[in-house]
Amino acid sequence: MSVDDDDLAAWIAGLDDLFALVAARFFRVEPRLRARAYVRGLLAPLASKNGWTLAEAAGDATPDGMQRLLNRAAWDADGVRDDVRAYVAGHLGSADGVLVVDETGFLKKGARSAGVQRQYSGTAGRVENCQLGVFCAYVTGRGRALIDRELYLPKSWIADRERCRQAGVPDDVEFATKAELARRMLGRAIDAGVPVAWVTADEAYGQDHKFRSWLEQRRTGYVVAVPCSQAVPGSAGTSRADVLAARAPEQAWKRRSCGAGAKGPRMFDWAVASLPCHQDTTPPGWSRWLLVRRALTRNARGELELAYYLCCAPAGTTDEDLIRVAGSRWAVEVGHRWHRSRHAAFSWLCSLFRGGLLFRLCPAGAAVEARRACPAFT
Repeated sequence: MSVDDDDLAAWIAGLDDLFALVAARFFRVEPRLRARAYVRGLLAPLASKNGWTLAEAAGDATPDGMQRLLNRAAWDADGVRDDVRAYVAGHLGSADGVLVVDETGFLKKGARSAGVQRQYSGTAGRVENCQLGVFCAYVTGRGRALIDRELYLPKSWIADRERCRQAGVPDDVEFATKAELARRMLGRAIDAGVPVAWVTADEAYGQDHKFRSWLEQRRTGYVVAVPCSQAVPGSAGTSRADVLAARAPEQAWKRRSCGAGAKGPRMFDWAVASLPCHQDTTPPGWSRWLLVRRALTRNARGELELAYYLCCAPAGTTDEDLIRVAGSRWAVEVGHRWHRSRHAAFSWLCSLFRGGLLFRLCPAGAAVEARRACPAFT
C-alpha cells in the first residue's frame, strides 16, 4: 500500500485523537509524551526505523528514553490493548466481522529476549533462532486492523524461572500452546462485544479439535485451514480431506475471488462439500462443510495446489460466505508486512509485546482514516 503526504497527514491527525483515548494508561507525563513521540516516529517518513532513528525524530540524543519506555516504564499495556480493540470495533465493526488468528516469527541473534529459541518460523520457512507471536486481526468490509497479541513462551522457558525473571516474564505465567493463546485472544474480543460472526486460522489451529469445539461452544462460525491428511467424516465413513477432494466432479468447481489483493482480485477455483452433522456434536441449526481451494496456475511440479478448510456455521450459509471468510486470512499477513516495512530493526516484541501495543495504534488509526476517506460436492 502506497502512502502519500495527504494520507500521512490524515493518519497523524487521526492518531492524535486515538492517542487521547489511551493517554490515561500512562501514569506519568514523561512516558505519556514519549509514547506519543514513539508512535509518531513510526509513521514518519524515515529511511529506517530503530531505537536511534526514532529517538532522533523525537529530538533525543540517545535511544535510552525509548528503550526505557518499552522495557521499564510503568504503563497499562493491557489497557492500551483494550482501548485499541474498542476503537477498531467502534469504527470498523460489522455484524459479519471476521477474527483472524495467525502467528509470525521474529528472528533474533541473542538468547535473552523472552521466548527466543531455535524453533520453526513460518516467516523464514525454516528453523531459526526467533521469537514467535500469535496475533489476532479484525476484518470487515470497512477495513482491517490487528487488535491483540500473545507471546509464545516455549516449555524450556517456563521451566527456567530465573531466565524468565531476567527477561521480565512474571512468575505466574504458565505454559500455553499457540491454540490456547489464540482462544485467549478470541475470548477477550468476543467478551468485549466486538461484532463477530466468523473466525479463520491456518492449519496449526484448524487441525486442533479443541480449538474448533471451543468456537462451536461460543456459537462462532469458522473457516479454518486443515492439512490434506485431515480426517473428515463422510456418509460412507471417515476419509482424508485430499481423498474427498479428488472425488469432486469438475462441475463442482467454481471460479471465485476471495478478496482484493495487491495485484487485483485473488482468484481461485473452489469446491464445497456438505458434511454429516451429528446432533450431539453440532450446534442446533448449524451445518458443516469441507471447502477446497484450487490454484489456477501449476507450480514447479506441474500441480494445481489445493488447500483444505473445515467449516461450521448456521445452516443456510452460502458458498460465497465461506470463500470470503477463507480469504480474510490475508489481512493479518498484510498487517505483518505493514509492520515490518516500518519497523524493521526495532523489535516490537520487547517486554512481552509492550512496544507492539503502541505500534498497533498506527495501523488501527490508519484503517479508520482510510474508512473515513473511502461430502457431496455441489
